[in-house]
Amino acid sequence: METLALLGQGVIAVLSPVNLAILVLGLVMGLLAGVLPGLTIVMGVVLALPFTYGLGILPAIILLTAMYIAGTYGGAFTSILFKIPGEPLDVPLLWDGYPMARQGNPALALGWTLVAALGGGLVAAVAMVLIAQPVAKVALLLSSPEYLAIILFGLASVICLGMASLAASLISLALGLLIATVGTDSTYGAERFTFGIPIFLDGIEYLAVMVGVYGLAEILTRLQLGEKQTKVQAVGGLSTRFPSLGEMRGMKGTFVRSSVLGFVTGLVPGAGATIASFLSYGVEAQYGKRREHLGTGIPEGIVAPQTAATASVGGAMVPLLTMGIPGSGATAIILGAFLLHGVQPGPNVFFNSGSLIYTIFAAVFMAVIGMCVIGYFAARLLVKVLDFPEPIVTAFVVMFCFLGAFAARNNVDDLWVIVGFGVLGLLMERYRFPIAPLVLGTILGPLAESNFMTMMISSNNDWTVLFTRPISGTIMGITVVALAYPLLDGWLARRRAARLAKVVTHA
Repeated sequence: METLALLGQGVIAVLSPVNLAILVLGLVMGLLAGVLPGLTIVMGVVLALPFTYGLGILPAIILLTAMYIAGTYGGAFTSILFKIPGEPLDVPLLWDGYPMARQGNPALALGWTLVAALGGGLVAAVAMVLIAQPVAKVALLLSSPEYLAIILFGLASVICLGMASLAASLISLALGLLIATVGTDSTYGAERFTFGIPIFLDGIEYLAVMVGVYGLAEILTRLQLGEKQTKVQAVGGLSTRFPSLGEMRGMKGTFVRSSVLGFVTGLVPGAGATIASFLSYGVEAQYGKRREHLGTGIPEGIVAPQTAATASVGGAMVPLLTMGIPGSGATAIILGAFLLHGVQPGPNVFFNSGSLIYTIFAAVFMAVIGMCVIGYFAARLLVKVLDFPEPIVTAFVVMFCFLGAFAARNNVDDLWVIVGFGVLGLLMERYRFPIAPLVLGTILGPLAESNFMTMMISSNNDWTVLFTRPISGTIMGITVVALAYPLLDGWLARRRAARLAKVVTHA
């Protein structure tokens, strides 16, 4: 009952005129970020982050969370109607959504997407509220060794779940951790890697890193390749048609599987909506009743990835709010917003500032519902965004990137920093180095260092406590397995290929 009371108070707080207006603004911005090809959820949240400086902690988190949730749904319009995925998480959706639209049922395809987003989001929100408090209670029992182990596991998960090679992911992570060490050491007061540059004395703003490697690097990549926006025509008279209750009941197996899979995937640090979307579609292709028809325009191919993508948001918010560990790229930016307002998410905040946490929970519920309401009535308007000329979209993105860099410290030198990281992001994209490990390394690096120093001081410089304490030792064991798995899997694959080659040769 206490949980329901706190959640009810949170709903009342979100319904205040200012917070409600910010929620709606975040939903619209998130939908636009999903509709515009190349403007990903993470990039959209990054571009909005500087504008939260003048807001309180609650409006800031409501804005960014609403954008995160709506972004998982906005790309459905372009994916289904024009076969243009707004970002990678929308790719599995178009495999069946676009064929259904080509068969003369675009409104029904959008209807299935909306139902999947609404259902997956609400189920994940309920699960988030139910498990957050137990997770936070467990987190209260943890100390610096356990938190360090959790952070290392989160970094390892990003590496192993990445699409690049293990070596490239490790290099990207090491670079992010190196960037996090620049500045004045908080423990001993020593200058590290400042090279006599005054602006580096306070460290490198992770905002400049995120905006540079995501926002500016994307623009530089598109300019280099000379990509032009695909011209499409807004679909006249388009509306959303909901499936019947009987059709939705027939989809309950897919819905349950995808909701659970999406939420659990969101709990894994670094996984995010993209992995949840692909994974859910793959599970449907293996265990679905009509798996042989996937790719021909059946509802299962729409419901599975969309449900999982939206459900992953609730899962990703749990480790963020209870332990201060981001569960995805977007929650890493939201963590940055917390830190910018002087709040470190974790079990202490969860129990000492329960009203804040449960208001965020209420905002998640209302954002899921509001996203679907706005998406239903704004289908025609959202699609018309695609008619904007490419140079105009590019100019606005560049402007927001530089505004974000300057607003962090009101220092023009930060503009050069963001340009440097934009070039770095461009080079990483060209040579296929993943960016996510670098960004999370930059954000989690200071947390890892502070917990490591606390652990060493409290244990008389005995680093083995990280492995000898039951909880931290277990987590470190899982981390080692996570790091070793890609190497073992690659070795086994080579062994199988060698045996197959021998069989073919003898035959």
